[in-house]
Parts: sequence; C-alpha cells; structure tokens
Amino acid sequence: MQSTTARRKALQEILEQTTIYSQEQLQEQLQSKGIQTTQATLSRDMKALQILKTPSDGYRLPQQQSSSLHPSAQGILSIEFSGQNGVIKTQPGHAPAVAARIDHHPCPSIMGTLAGDDTILLVLRLGFTPEEVLDNLSAIVPNIIEYRI
Repeated sequence: MQSTTARRKALQEILEQTTIYSQEQLQEQLQSKGIQTTQATLSRDMKALQILKTPSDGYRLPQQQSSSLHPSAQGILSIEFSGQNGVIKTQPGHAPAVAARIDHHPCPSIMGTLAGDDTILLVLRLGFTPEEVLDNLSAIVPNIIEYRI
C-alpha cells in the first residue's frame, strides 16, 4: 500500500507533465507508476491538493492556474450585485474554477463563494460597496468592471 504522501506526490507529477481530462485517465497514469487507488481515494486526494477541473485545460494544480487572467479567458460573462450578494455568470463549466480562484485569493470584501456549473454567488462582507468588491476582484480578474451589469 502506498503512503498518502507518495500517492499525492505522484499525482502532482502527473498533472505537471500531462494534460488529464478524466479521473479514469488519472487512475491509469497512477497505475502505470505502480500506484493502485480507488476513485473515492483519488477524489479525496484531488480535494486535498485543491485540483481544479476546467473544460479547456482539464485537471490543473492550483499553481498551474494563472492568478490574473482576463475575464473572457476565465469564461466570465457578467457580474451584478444585489444587497450583500453578487452573482457572476460564466460559460458552462467555468464557475468552479473561477470561484476557487476567488476563494484562495485574499479578498477583504468577499466572505466566500458558492459555485454551480455556470453561476457563482458572492457573499459580501457588510459595509463594502459593489465598487469596492470590483476593486478587490480586479487583482484576481483584471477588467472585471467591464462585465458589470
């Protein structure tokens, strides 16, 4: 039985060297390195390593994600605000990666996100205006203001 550390290190090496689009491919790559794992264990490892899946790039490690991409490159279609909430609309499949990027970047005006397939709910902290939120988000998503409705 492989140790968790060795399995996760192999997983990182595979993702750094190969484009992977499914967990089955990932299991096959691990198997070729002599590592047997279940889908449940693989899912836990992927969560622990904060691996993201994008429609165009497949599974990616957080450090492989650009921290500052143009909104259209991230699939963002619009952002609007209502009270202490904001909603970002994305192309299908892009919301989880964008939300993860927001959650892992210090943003004093955003308490957290909730992502579906193509929609992200931004939960804003009290006392911040939409303009301040957009200013904070611009460090992660340049020109995000252009997508405001």
